[in-house]
Amino acid sequence: MSAVRSSMAGSSALEKTLRIIEELSAPGGPHRLAEVAAASGVPKSSTYRILASLVEQGYAVTDGEGSYGIGLRLRSVAAGICAERPEGITELLEFLHKGTGHAVHLALRHGAALTYIRKVESGRPFRSPARLGTRAALHSTAIGRSVLAHLPPEEARALCRAAGAPAHTPGELSDVRELGYALDDAEAGPGAGAGAVRCLAAPVFGHDGAPVGGISLTAAAALTTRPELERFSPALLEAARGVELLLQRG
Repeated sequence: MSAVRSSMAGSSALEKTLRIIEELSAPGGPHRLAEVAAASGVPKSSTYRILASLVEQGYAVTDGEGSYGIGLRLRSVAAGICAERPEGITELLEFLHKGTGHAVHLALRHGAALTYIRKVESGRPFRSPARLGTRAALHSTAIGRSVLAHLPPEEARALCRAAGAPAHTPGELSDVRELGYALDDAEAGPGAGAGAVRCLAAPVFGHDGAPVGGISLTAAAALTTRPELERFSPALLEAARGVELLLQRG
């Protein structure tokens, strides 16, 4: 952890918040409130207020007993920045595309939704309807289903209820966990006017083992059968683990 700052005189609220985020992101987390305050040099009362605001906004999480860790929203921001690196994740996605011939997507979770941040288009006479920046509810996509399968059951049900969608059955999500991937079989994806698609997706996990998003292969249902797509599941799972390592490294 960084050394305690000797003086906080004249520090702005933004500077204090950034220092607290730095300490929150330090190795060895989650961190106690007193630990974050001491390491950042921010008074304990101010540290508590800032951390409470970060928790409310999703940038931090707390166990309710005085310990704080990195929140999903901050992890997603970090993952998005890491995904920009051309020498890593993009090459993995392109390699997966070349090995399968199908469109490849990387999407990160933001609460009850996913945002598509990377896409390698299919070389076939088919263009995936999902566009960069598109947001989709977790329950409505294969990537989202792979994420839901690895969340605590009550959290997964609550996310579906919040979206006004029926929850996936425990058996459905158990099958996804056992296989390691989820499949949307001839369902309409984001931008459904482009037609029915088949999508195979695997989750990507953060340092704490929680799913932060996933990658997928997408094909036109009229051009690719389910068995044809599923035979690429080993390559998809291998690519997902590679993306995961790069995101965690970042």
